[in-house]
Amino acid sequence: MNYGQIFETDIANGIGCRTSVFVSGCRHHCRECFNPETWNFNFGVPFTEETENEIIESLKPDYIDGLSLLGGEPMEPENQPTILKLLCRVKKEVPKATVWMYSGYIFEELSDKDNKRCHVNDILDKDNDNDVTDSILSMLDILVDGEFQIDKKDITLHFRGSSNQRIIDVPMSLNKGSVVLATRYM
Repeated sequence: MNYGQIFETDIANGIGCRTSVFVSGCRHHCRECFNPETWNFNFGVPFTEETENEIIESLKPDYIDGLSLLGGEPMEPENQPTILKLLCRVKKEVPKATVWMYSGYIFEELSDKDNKRCHVNDILDKDNDNDVTDSILSMLDILVDGEFQIDKKDITLHFRGSSNQRIIDVPMSLNKGSVVLATRYM
């Protein structure tokens, strides 16, 4: 996986002060995307173990609330193994950190095991039936889902660019089996 930028004190992409990682690669190609250079999977620089270590360290100060993953598209199948590895470390080493993810895929696509467009079987362990996508979802606090739609652009919205996008409480949604909006952030 490549990434375009990392902001270590970002206040625009989630609640509080956060570390935001803009990954490369996106097939959505939303019209008037604010970050079209990140559509290319080769944009930016390789995400290395050193990069991962820097992100983990950036999350440790008390004034950092968490991690935000954006793009590009963090949930493109090519990006998911690296995202999963990073989130496993975040949950183990910095459990206080909340995790927000922005994805053009909607929650229903991501939580549907039969959706081959965005699901990745556990390629890290061939003998494991676990699903990388499900594992990632289980570690998210908030998912801002849906493609940016220019005809629904609304600059008055919090943490999203168009009115079709939803701010989802992922743990509650997974528990209920359907979308639960995080209305406290809307």
